[in-house]
Amino acid sequence: MSYNLSGGYTSSSSEYRTYARPLPDRPSERTSYTRSSSLHRMNGLSTGLQRISLGDQAKGTSGLDNLGNTCYMNCILQCLIHTETLREFCKQESLVAINSSSPMKGRLFKSFAKLLNRTWNNESSEIFSALKDFKSQMSKYASCFAGINQHDAQEFLVYLLEGIHDDINQVSRKPYYKDDIPDKLSPEQKSAESWKRYLSRERSFIIDTFVGQLKSTLRCKVCGYESHTYDPYFDLSLPIPRKSSTSSTIFNCTLDDCLREYTAEETLDGYEKPRCESCKKPQPCTKQFTIEKFPQILVIHLKRFSMRNRFSKLDTKVSFPLTGLCLEDYVSEEQKQKGVSSKWSYDLYGVANHSGTAFSGHYTAYCKVDHSTKGSTWYSFNDRMSSELSETRITSSSAYVLFYEQSSTSSAKRRSTPAYSKYD
Repeated sequence: MSYNLSGGYTSSSSEYRTYARPLPDRPSERTSYTRSSSLHRMNGLSTGLQRISLGDQAKGTSGLDNLGNTCYMNCILQCLIHTETLREFCKQESLVAINSSSPMKGRLFKSFAKLLNRTWNNESSEIFSALKDFKSQMSKYASCFAGINQHDAQEFLVYLLEGIHDDINQVSRKPYYKDDIPDKLSPEQKSAESWKRYLSRERSFIIDTFVGQLKSTLRCKVCGYESHTYDPYFDLSLPIPRKSSTSSTIFNCTLDDCLREYTAEETLDGYEKPRCESCKKPQPCTKQFTIEKFPQILVIHLKRFSMRNRFSKLDTKVSFPLTGLCLEDYVSEEQKQKGVSSKWSYDLYGVANHSGTAFSGHYTAYCKVDHSTKGSTWYSFNDRMSSELSETRITSSSAYVLFYEQSSTSSAKRRSTPAYSKYD
């Protein structure tokens, strides 16, 4: 059983109570705020907030109203709004083919695309109604998100990506494979066949952009026989290591420490022993994950809930690079032999943060906004509020979900994304 981090308002912090007020029913009553650091410095009694016109803001700097404990939703939406390839795709929403057999018949994707476009373009009179409509459609797709309960942001992200994919999946009749992929195939052949079967059932822009492939290697400790399985992933859920297996002390670590922990070899013995196809019986084995395919957008989830104590959250500060995250050490041997190193490097553009406990807290987002005149600027999004952010503040003990883009993509001049993705 896993324990998720909830996000919402808590009565123990005035920071959260500040935003816990009834929302107006009409968009015209809404006021957008941005933090003015100069006002804050000049006047200690100032709220540090300056009334502005949304129309005068740079694109991509609008906040989102909290509809009642929906900070978990807002922080993920902001990170997706600032995913440029997704944004370009949603611009062509009217041209995208909808899967008529999807549960939502395209309503979830259309409401998401409308919200993304309105928010990015700072269409103040439209954002509130688009957000309410999206929340309604998301609640119909996944009833667990109905109402005003607190939820885990990473869980919401996976539900949302799967829901959008269902709406635009180009496969209406999914083939059934009776037989498993033969073990006699080479690892490279097995990976290719596994990916081919996956795409024969799941084909969409979401898969093309967010999904990679993991390789799992089982090695028998008795006879040395190896077996390989390949599975798709929307994100990498990384454990946060401790100093030792017996220590409960929290310490600062790096993202590489988390990746090494995730890809470290572990021993399966006792009741966990898998069946060895060579020995024809359960045997102690080692298991190891490596990365076989890299998505254009890499989502990294830091597992901050404690496996020792379900009532606690790990507040370890995990240091991560803003540019040039290199994953070469975690690549499968087959991919290393191909040497396509340009796919192994990533640049950060979004962070979903959680502050508080495992039961109650608050979510915010940090996102990189590209300005045509002054280059890239990081912004902090706290529900309705947005403010410029120094890069020195991005890494913190609150970082929970990281959004990276392949360096080869982020450094190149992006072209408009085809509405039907590369599969047509």
